[in-house]
Amino acid sequence: MSTEAILHALAAVCIVLGTTFFLAGTIGLLRLPDLFSRLHALTKADNLGLGLVMLGLILYDPNPFYAVKLLILWVLVMVSGATGAHLIAKRALRGDGEDAP
Repeated sequence: MSTEAILHALAAVCIVLGTTFFLAGTIGLLRLPDLFSRLHALTKADNLGLGLVMLGLILYDPNPFYAVKLLILWVLVMVSGATGAHLIAKRALRGDGEDAP
């Protein structure tokens, strides 16, 4: 096997694992009982899933400029996801959200 074929196979494995984490996060969002458990499952699984998909894309096309753009995108998504989850949890703790009785 050539080096390129090994990299493409490893890229495919990373992308499949990433989508599996996305699926697990979605199942956690739908099945877990309370808001905080759902937020935890979704943010952790999505961050890891996106990281694995980005790693797979970097392995598929190892252009340094392309890799830097993907890594910056991953960091921005992680920061915005953490900020959004924090704001949702803070509003839920105050009790003035849509779930308030």
